Amino acid sequence: MSEVKVFKTTQNNIDLYLQLGVYKKNDNGEIFQGNTRIELVGNGDKAGFVQPNDNANIQNATITGDNRNFIQKGLDKVNNFFVDRENKINTYKDNIVDGNLEKNVKKIVVSEPQTVTEQRKDATFADQQKEIKKKRLARYGKKRQGGILRYPAELLTEHADYLQIDIERYAEIGSSYVNKAGASDRYVTGNRRTNAAGRSSRLSRKPLINAGTILLPIPAQLQDTNNVVYGESRMNGLAAAGVEALEDAMTTAGRQIAQNKNLDLTGPAEKFKTELQSGLGKTQPEALNTAADLLTKKLAAEAVNIFGANVTPNQLLARGNGEILNPNMELLFSDVTIRNFRFSFKLTPRNAKEAEQVKLIIRAFKRNMAPQAQGGVSSGSNFFLRTPNVFKLRYRSGSKNHPFLNRFKQCFLTDMQTTYTADGVYSVYEDGTPVSMQLDLSFKELQPIYDVDYDERPGSEAVGY
Repeated sequence: MSEVKVFKTTQNNIDLYLQLGVYKKNDNGEIFQGNTRIELVGNGDKAGFVQPNDNANIQNATITGDNRNFIQKGLDKVNNFFVDRENKINTYKDNIVDGNLEKNVKKIVVSEPQTVTEQRKDATFADQQKEIKKKRLARYGKKRQGGILRYPAELLTEHADYLQIDIERYAEIGSSYVNKAGASDRYVTGNRRTNAAGRSSRLSRKPLINAGTILLPIPAQLQDTNNVVYGESRMNGLAAAGVEALEDAMTTAGRQIAQNKNLDLTGPAEKFKTELQSGLGKTQPEALNTAADLLTKKLAAEAVNIFGANVTPNQLLARGNGEILNPNMELLFSDVTIRNFRFSFKLTPRNAKEAEQVKLIIRAFKRNMAPQAQGGVSSGSNFFLRTPNVFKLRYRSGSKNHPFLNRFKQCFLTDMQTTYTADGVYSVYEDGTPVSMQLDLSFKELQPIYDVDYDERPGSEAVGY
């Protein structure tokens, strides 16, 4: 026979573990867990195992060897965890009672920063995965080379109007996957650097890569188009009555279930019957006659359509009775649209400086509208491509936004066409620069325009979007 251990704990723990099945009560009313007898801890005593020299009454606790299964042993370990925690709590209580509160508080304060540091070092698996993903995505578009390109090349005056296009890295939506309607994420606002681009006399002589500003003259054809999609909707009276009846029935059923009542849909059924009768005829015989006529034409149309007749009940009603089912047509809002902007620029460089600027401008648009390979090199990943850069368009007047013309949200450059023989003949300067070129650009905004966009800058300025 093996020695029986005695463990003392609180009444709450005893009741809890009896309910969970961790503790068992024998015929004598004694409580055991395996070969350990559980007793109630007395006032002033500490919870835990009774030492051999304690006067524990264990003469009746004869138990064979520990043959518990792994579940029972696991529960025993769980119990020991709570026992250890309880002992520590009692130790702190004793120290406080003995007047050692200040010493223990000091220990806690000293050890707490270490605990915080350890927690920071032990990053969770999710955080580690986010960091790995962040580092991988950071390899896209690593090259960055900003600056200002301008055509015509001469310095803009304080009263000159022009189109400013800033190039920036695309900011993904993130884990939420949606942007709120009217959120400022896609607004085009300037900063100190971009707002001063029109006054700068220093022009870049290198290509713009993932950054930079392009200044162009106001195009000849200037317009903006705002569209909203509407669609025709039809619903005859029979369908409307059916939808209304079903909605009423589901609402009634839900309320009755919530109130724990018996399901009774007599009310919605009677209401549907009344709606049908009032729509099909003033009296019951008239309503039944109309319903029979409608059903007959419905079945007849389906029958002849087997032979490819393509006949509808409305056609039979029109031919036979000179009437149709009222479609109750209504024009309903159905969708939003994304605005498109197309600009055309005539580029005629007059000197070597302007020729260089025109070449860099064309190159900047081409490069920054292209999808990005991982790592920014030709040997990047073959599995993924990153979204191209976005273009921020603003009509400017001197160093300020134009006081009248429309505003833009962030855009993608979706189409670019360069005609190197704008005058219809091939003609170049000595260095090979074409004498006249046509640059056609098509931009598309990232987001639709909402009413709340007109309440915040820059939408609150000028004519808005």
